[in-house]
Amino acid sequence: MKLLVTGGCGFIGSNFIRHMLTAHTDCSVVNVDALTYAGNPGNLRDIQGNPRYAFVRGNIEDAALMKELLGACDSVVHFAAESHVDRSILDAQPFLSTNVTGTHVLLSAAREASLTKFVHISTDEVYGALAEEGKFTEETPLRPNSPYAASKASGDLIARAYHATYNLPVVIVRPSNNYGPFQYPEKFIPLMITNLLGNGTVPVYGRGMNVRDWLFVEDNCRAIDLILHKGRPGEIYNVGGNAEKRNIEIAQWVLEIMGKEEDCLTFVADRPGHDYRYALDNAKILRELGWSPSVDLGKGLEKTIRWYRDNEWWWRPLKEKLSSESKGFWG
Repeated sequence: MKLLVTGGCGFIGSNFIRHMLTAHTDCSVVNVDALTYAGNPGNLRDIQGNPRYAFVRGNIEDAALMKELLGACDSVVHFAAESHVDRSILDAQPFLSTNVTGTHVLLSAAREASLTKFVHISTDEVYGALAEEGKFTEETPLRPNSPYAASKASGDLIARAYHATYNLPVVIVRPSNNYGPFQYPEKFIPLMITNLLGNGTVPVYGRGMNVRDWLFVEDNCRAIDLILHKGRPGEIYNVGGNAEKRNIEIAQWVLEIMGKEEDCLTFVADRPGHDYRYALDNAKILRELGWSPSVDLGKGLEKTIRWYRDNEWWWRPLKEKLSSESKGFWG
């Protein structure tokens, strides 16, 4: 397989490329990334010399480049996206450009290629918010509540339409909240870890009562791999972690692992349109592909904390950049 990965210098994309090159010795990967603020070539520093890996700096809105790259590949996994909710609240335009227009350009270019599969990576946030009980299924109506989520839902609908209209072999993947190595340090878990490693405090929105379903990134990569090889075109697959926790519980757990006291927590004003709860039903992907998460949340947090402790070279410059922006992002 010759695979095109868009946004492969981002958090999930870089972990996925490393997974594919390790798990499939007959797979080669072309990574196209615009290297915006969260696209970091350092995420893949360890595979730069791999003969089965190639990097192209480019934007998915470049129709000619997408046509050229897709013409030489068998399948595409589309990660490229603006992904931070707080940034979308401040300025939605980059999210519309990348997540909607860029996805449309990529789909249009894919029509002219002989692709086996077009895997579109979405998010659980397209469903909106849940009350205390129940889970999102693949049939749940889309009710996004942030500009970010709305832009991703728009990309999903365009991708679905290209399957229905042009028979493009599109599969949509909706994962829950990922965490793990190489996650940009404005997101909730790496923000906490890196702040605490620097003897700082941990910001928590509201009283930390919002509930998220946490998924270790390596489990997500396994799921996407299975969907790429065995997922049915035209289908949607939820990929949940079966690990629902309130944000305050995650914060307290990280404090405990790192040997810190609760006075390190700082409660801050909640963000607008903050969804109360997300939870994904994994019944479909378990039934059809046999996937379920394998990394326990506690073990995953320990592995993640250990990685950030051991890789200060990676996150320290990013923290300095965020500090200079002085926008107070956290996720």
